[in-house]
Amino acid sequence: MQNNYTALVTGASRGIGQAIAHQLATDGCTVLAPTRAEMDLESGVSINSYLSSLSRHVDILVNDAGINRIALLDDIKDRDVQDTLQINLIAPFRLIQAVSPGMRENRFGRIVNISSIWSVVSRAGRTSYSMSKTAINGMTRSLAVELAPFNILVNAVAPGYVLTDLTRQNNSEAELDKISKTIPAQRLADPVEIANVVAFLCSDKNTYLTGQTILVDGGYSCL
Repeated sequence: MQNNYTALVTGASRGIGQAIAHQLATDGCTVLAPTRAEMDLESGVSINSYLSSLSRHVDILVNDAGINRIALLDDIKDRDVQDTLQINLIAPFRLIQAVSPGMRENRFGRIVNISSIWSVVSRAGRTSYSMSKTAINGMTRSLAVELAPFNILVNAVAPGYVLTDLTRQNNSEAELDKISKTIPAQRLADPVEIANVVAFLCSDKNTYLTGQTILVDGGYSCL
């Protein structure tokens, strides 16, 4: 990867986003990783403020930040749906809308949206999350078609179960062992494994792959 690319990565403070930011930096990118205090994805005003403060052209955008508020149908609150769609879908769209003109001008851009296995299969209580991530896949396909003539490649990566601090926090060792047994690969992914796929999609090695949702799930969605 050329060392003069600037990459904007949301959700880079932990987990998959942190691994992506680290890998892109290792590959030679200048990585912009705004904190929530710098850019609150729940707030259109905050997003616009951050974007207006940028002094660098963005070559690579990775939309990783997201929320997953689990609730069964009768318990889902309107605000939870609104917040999930705002952070998981509308904010990524707004960021793409903001950085794509510069990419078109330079005739180069790489955009990766972090989707989820729950956009392809699902579980009870994941309605809001699955809605948002399924929409991300659709947005990815549409924008890939629109931006391809400008050498801007747009893809989505859909992780399955990943062994992050949040996963460990929400599941006991016994539960993690049980989850592992449901995955054909018999284990959860390491965040670095997701980051490696994203890094390829963002690199000069990817010259033709666009509009795809790539599942990185150890075979779980094949069951």
